[in-house]
Amino acid sequence: MILINILKMARNLFLVKLKYGKYSIGNGFYSGARVRLWSKSILKIGDNFYIGRDSFIETDCIIGNNVILGNRVAIVGKYDHNYQQIGTSIRLAAAIRDSDYSWKGLHLITKIGNDVWIGYGSTILQGVTIHDGAIIAAGSVVTKDVEPYCVYAGNPATKIGNRFDTDEDLKNHLSILESNNF
Repeated sequence: MILINILKMARNLFLVKLKYGKYSIGNGFYSGARVRLWSKSILKIGDNFYIGRDSFIETDCIIGNNVILGNRVAIVGKYDHNYQQIGTSIRLAAAIRDSDYSWKGLHLITKIGNDVWIGYGSTILQGVTIHDGAIIAAGSVVTKDVEPYCVYAGNPATKIGNRFDTDEDLKNHLSILESNNF
């Protein structure tokens, strides 16, 4: 078991320092198998980040601390291909990965706050903000901003409740996090 843990630590260190070295990734990064990270301009990930297997980030994104992305989560662009390029099929149109791409989406940044959990198979579209403490239920498609400490589900994702049963529970949670220098 110790050897397996050492190998996992070594793999994650390799990913942070070499494979994804051009991005800003905090301490405590963990990546499952077959994960892909790509951004055109900015990818910043905070401390204690977990990204499950078969997940990917393919857009500019800023992610806070203590965030969990379940397996098969996708954070993707809305405008990866210029589908309005006259006289060109979508397949051959300008794509955001092209160095001379000048269409929509260039300055949209997806933001994910601290203490967020995004469930299995969810898709997050470019430019949305998921505020601190939110939970995105498995299989959801997030197309608009998400309120803090709320639970969202569905396609498109809508608020289905609060993370905590009472305001007092939320206040206690925040107080404990603050006392732990979260």
